[in-house]
Amino acid sequence: MNIYQKKMIWKLLLLTSAVVIAAGSLVYTNRLVEQIKKEERKKIEQWAEATRLVVSEEDDDILNFLVSIIDDNTTVPVILTDGSGNIISTLNLDTARVSDSRYLEHQLDKMKESGEVIPFSFGDDEKNYIHYRESTILRRLIYYPYIQLGIIMLFIAVAYFAFSMARSAEQNQVWVGMSRETAHQLGTPTSSLAAWTELLRQKLPGNTIPDEISKDVGRLEKIADRFSKIGSRPALKVSDINDIIEGTMQYLQPRLGDGIEIKFDKTINTDLIIPVNRSLFEWVLENLCRNAADAMSGKGIITITTGKQSGHITIDICDRGRGIPKRAWKTIFKPGYTTKERGWGLGLSLAARIIEEYHRGKIFVNSSDQEKGSCFRIVLPRNKEQA
Repeated sequence: MNIYQKKMIWKLLLLTSAVVIAAGSLVYTNRLVEQIKKEERKKIEQWAEATRLVVSEEDDDILNFLVSIIDDNTTVPVILTDGSGNIISTLNLDTARVSDSRYLEHQLDKMKESGEVIPFSFGDDEKNYIHYRESTILRRLIYYPYIQLGIIMLFIAVAYFAFSMARSAEQNQVWVGMSRETAHQLGTPTSSLAAWTELLRQKLPGNTIPDEISKDVGRLEKIADRFSKIGSRPALKVSDINDIIEGTMQYLQPRLGDGIEIKFDKTINTDLIIPVNRSLFEWVLENLCRNAADAMSGKGIITITTGKQSGHITIDICDRGRGIPKRAWKTIFKPGYTTKERGWGLGLSLAARIIEEYHRGKIFVNSSDQEKGSCFRIVLPRNKEQA
């Protein structure tokens, strides 16, 4: 299990926990709402019965008791109507608006829509109706779990964002420190190898071995220079992209094995001169080409094509390998994502950082198919006078 998969598991666990908490709260609150609804209906029924008995009862003690039952309802909005639907009295409505007939009619319509009505009679022939709806407290309680869910999700989002930012800053510091220490450590043996190479040239005049060793020493020096640039803004120098691609191709071709062929025709699109950091841009090309060779299992053709757009140039690196699932087109550029058993998942994430942060460009999977292979595209801005 790689770093990216572990991070995805933690994210899934965090989201699942939030959903479980919210679902539990929702179930519990809904049960509580149903219980309160029953209690409110029971209260209104008692209120209706007390209203009926107040009219008919003559005993003062019983009358006072019944009146107290009526007065105890201070939360449930109630409208009392006669058999014809005319409003007789109201309770627990907006006191500032009860004199407005349109307000009362609107409240009565809302109560009728909810279906909460209790019929009762003052006498044998006179029928009346008590209309009511949920109390303000009950309505607030209904929305409470959804508000709670929103708060939980907001808290998780803020916590995750803060955690990610802290982790990202920490990882950046670690990688910058490790990269610069690597560049420092490479310096001494590289200088020593350069000296030994000069000595071999003197001892073996005309021999090609010192020249080949010198190429690899130069390569080590370039790698050390790249690592030393991580964490700082590299200088960009106006360069010909075609020359950079051709130089990278000439270096990689013999090192990718006999089964890999790199095709590039720099005469198709010429004058691709833009500000670029040559050392870092070569690093991007090498990463993409090595990944392409791995995707083809060391046997196939890598095609590099350049193009011009309005204000931009494009570089396509295409292979005929196993392809990339569409769901992973963006994921592959995240640190820690890798399909290799021993990979660190840093190559493409570093490539994206070099292109997007240092060169203000874009890098993405332009197309991919399991039968036809994959094509990565780099888009870089041109100078205004070159556009």
